[in-house]
Amino acid sequence: MESITRLITIDRSSPVPLYFQVAQQLQQLIESGTLAPGTRLENEIALADQFGLSRPTMRQAMQHLVDKGLLARKRGVGTQVVNNRVRRQIELTSLFEDLKRDGRQPRTEVLSMQTVPAPAKVAAALKLEPGVDTLAVRRLRYADDAPIAVMENHLPADLLTLTGEDLAEHGLYELLRRAGISLRTADQTIGARRATAVESRLLGESRGGTLLTMERTVFGDAGRPVEFGSHLYRASRYSFEMTLTAH
Repeated sequence: MESITRLITIDRSSPVPLYFQVAQQLQQLIESGTLAPGTRLENEIALADQFGLSRPTMRQAMQHLVDKGLLARKRGVGTQVVNNRVRRQIELTSLFEDLKRDGRQPRTEVLSMQTVPAPAKVAAALKLEPGVDTLAVRRLRYADDAPIAVMENHLPADLLTLTGEDLAEHGLYELLRRAGISLRTADQTIGARRATAVESRLLGESRGGTLLTMERTVFGDAGRPVEFGSHLYRASRYSFEMTLTAH
């Protein structure tokens, strides 16, 4: 592969900061596959000299991509491309299914599973009376042994029977379909917030790091709500994608 200095153009007259120009173009090279996972980059001092940049500027560009999960610094190895970000199309599929489709190895740790009275928000989403029993499941999902999401799901308690073993080995939507429950449509809201101390520990993120949030209510036959999910994803390793069309 030719030197990355020949693949990146720096415009010193642009108002865009120099570090960001380098970081953005490096990200494009990684995401296009030009820089494949495992590729080693020269050290920051050498790259700064080649680009004609100051070392702090080059260091800032590299750190920007480390923070996004596209580069990793390893003692004795240097800086390598990792590109561990999972990109998920906005469609009615589970994270388990999306990871398998993307060639990743999903693994699930069931943190809790219990029958609890429905909180007001959950009851409203599932069209239940407040306090009616729901099955509440909390799971930690891994992609290739790296934690990527904390998922909390509520289902009507009488919908189906689940075990911890079922949820550790299969995606929730797969289990619902196996039980003959159709998944027709969903209402979904995506946002972002800072991680709590517990969430940071579970996901391996720095305290106060950014997490993507997703709330989804799934409807089955006759418009019956069958599941309400409230999920947290590592923003450094995960993104949502959608296609927009004009009418």
